[in-house]
Amino acid sequence: MIKVLIVDDSPVVRQLFRRGLSSDPDIEVVGEAPDPYVARDLIVQLKPDVLTLDIEMPRMDGLTFLGKLMKHFPMPVVICSSLTKAGSDKAMEALSLHAMEVMSKNLEVGPAMVSELVRKVKAAAASRMDRRPVPRSTTAVPRPMTHTGGKSVRGLIAVGSSTGGPEALSRVLAPLPAVTPPIVIVQHMPPMFTASLAERLDRMSAVEVREAKNGDQLHTGLALIAPGDRHMLVMGRPGSYRVELRDGPRVGLHKPAVEVLFKSVARAAGPDAVGVMLTGMGGDGSKGMREMHDAGAWSIAQNEETCVVYGMPREAVIQGGVDEEVALDEISRHVLKAVTSKPTTARV
Repeated sequence: MIKVLIVDDSPVVRQLFRRGLSSDPDIEVVGEAPDPYVARDLIVQLKPDVLTLDIEMPRMDGLTFLGKLMKHFPMPVVICSSLTKAGSDKAMEALSLHAMEVMSKNLEVGPAMVSELVRKVKAAAASRMDRRPVPRSTTAVPRPMTHTGGKSVRGLIAVGSSTGGPEALSRVLAPLPAVTPPIVIVQHMPPMFTASLAERLDRMSAVEVREAKNGDQLHTGLALIAPGDRHMLVMGRPGSYRVELRDGPRVGLHKPAVEVLFKSVARAAGPDAVGVMLTGMGGDGSKGMREMHDAGAWSIAQNEETCVVYGMPREAVIQGGVDEEVALDEISRHVLKAVTSKPTTARV
């Protein structure tokens, strides 16, 4: 059983969360707290496995409490924030303080909300606190890396990530030079939050990072992150790619889904692509990565030793779609090597 403590100043939210979480047989809600001071005592008394934490609370805000918690009593935390620009910016700050997941409190109450809440709590419970990378400064100057000339350059990099992904993405993107081929990214995250994530990553990277818009043309030095409520597909052909955003049902509980992106990349780019699977729970994208691999793309998975949750990379390996497993801080170097290798010799 996963023991959960709910921390939120709203009795209505606490009741909704308790009801939703208690509907899953693997989760037990062991307590509720209206503010961090009550939560502090209940953590010591109840020893929960996961905390759901509101950001806006009286007496002490959630970010201040999170900082103190991670210093003195580190544990997996799911941040619950309003779906606003200010709320999403604070959610990104919470992730930099080692929160594991973020969730919008603006989701319509129903099966989708319950499913999302349960999934995020289970992902947080499965995470490894000892594998959290030390966050990079948001004003860090990217380490310069030169582009290798005179070789055939692969034209597209596709990345999938979930739990632990925001920090992992910063480790992959920050070292890349401005002349890196275009990058498309699916990170499991609510709408609005993905825009704040893109802004944070953009400040840390030599490549331009922003949330994708329908019809965006892909070009060198651009990284696009799928909006939190749309599937993203790559269309076109090598040398002339664009992205298409689509509404529609969730795929494997996710929207956007890595599966949708990777399968579109397999069709549009084939051997012109490099696929990267980062930390995350579940198997989203594993079949799509196999399709990319079979189409001639070079595929890289984050290794178990550096994953916060070794779920998505593990499933991709099981599906047979991974060419190499690499430590997180080595992925950017391997990506650059792959994009400057001739497709016919990449797997030698």
